[in-house]
Amino acid sequence: MLHLWLFLLPCLSLVTLSPAEKGLEFPQYDGKDRVLDINGKNYKRALKKHGMLCLFYHEPIPDNKEQQKKHQMTELVLELVAQVMEEKDVGFGMVDALKDAKVAKKLGLEEEGSVYVFKADRVIEFDGLLSANTLVEFLLDLLDEPVEVLENSLELKAFDRMEADIRLVGYFKSEESEHYEAFKEAAEHFQPYIKFFATFDRSVAKELTLKLNEVDFYEPFMEEPVTIPGKPHSEEELVDFINKHRRPTLRKLRAEDMFETWEDDIEGIHIVAFAEEEDPDGYEFLEILKEVARENTHIPNLSIIWIDPDDFPLLIPHWEKTFKLDLFRPQIGVINVTDADSVWMEMEDEEDLPTPQELEDWIEDVLSGKVNTEDDDDDEEDEDEDDDEEEDDEDEDENAEDDNEEEDEEEDDDDE
Repeated sequence: MLHLWLFLLPCLSLVTLSPAEKGLEFPQYDGKDRVLDINGKNYKRALKKHGMLCLFYHEPIPDNKEQQKKHQMTELVLELVAQVMEEKDVGFGMVDALKDAKVAKKLGLEEEGSVYVFKADRVIEFDGLLSANTLVEFLLDLLDEPVEVLENSLELKAFDRMEADIRLVGYFKSEESEHYEAFKEAAEHFQPYIKFFATFDRSVAKELTLKLNEVDFYEPFMEEPVTIPGKPHSEEELVDFINKHRRPTLRKLRAEDMFETWEDDIEGIHIVAFAEEEDPDGYEFLEILKEVARENTHIPNLSIIWIDPDDFPLLIPHWEKTFKLDLFRPQIGVINVTDADSVWMEMEDEEDLPTPQELEDWIEDVLSGKVNTEDDDDDEEDEDEDDDEEEDDEDEDENAEDDNEEEDEEEDDDDE
């Protein structure tokens, strides 16, 4: 889960740099231990005691001091989150992959370094950045109802602004409807990663152009939704449709599910676009990107990840060094998920962004294989070979000079 190029030490807490007014004091760890060491004797009791149980499944604690310090940092993050969520009936624990292997097997814990949340009969894997802020937000979303009800036009406006999220919305007769119950049960499978909305109001449904028991699926950044065929829908039908359509043509990298997104590559690569939404050039480039995505959303192998550098300020220097980029201007390229090797679209004039057609042509070259990260490897190999040849030539020249010097010395000796 923790790819090296994305790995970031957890942010423990926000420290107030100046005296804060009452009500703005950010929490800091109070020193009280709340995170349990989960083992065969206490795991059942912990599950029964809390409405939700959050477990960090970790590798055996190493002897290496650097790795031990990293483990301690993670533990402190969990302690702070446990402190903040104490009144929400959320429990926290750590499971050692070696010492507690039997418990891990019983609980279904598989990936070391992952956080698992137990809620009722569900197990949800947290696949985001392990920071206190991100984990608290994730858990609060899990505590919410899986379906949000839209009741008026103002709530519809808020719904329309959520263009970066996968959303489903359905129109049902009432909360007692069996079809709404199936919709709600389907929502629990994807909470909190996918947003589910429902309405029981005829006027709201009319604005959404929904018929009774109809469900629309909104892909991120697309102007029009897709109506799920057939109605009414069972829980299984909804889950199956979402699983088949949950990889969008264009999606935003978010802290709460960044590793899940990064693992969802196509044949080992990602098309990645960097653009600051608050920057004029970044905003313009993002609009071009949306247009291209909308025109080509029918292509199953087209999946673009948009990263707003402003969302990950601590990673900007790392990305610029790794990919040899200037992230103060928009960029789009292909990244190999195995070794972070990359190739980036060349923009002849730095002042002018590519047109939608130019961007579409470049994407076609990527999908056809004309643009790929292996080309960069070939160039590097050629450079290495040239360097080796230059070194060999230098060695030959040095050897020749040494031979000439020896011959001169021998001639001097003969003269003497």
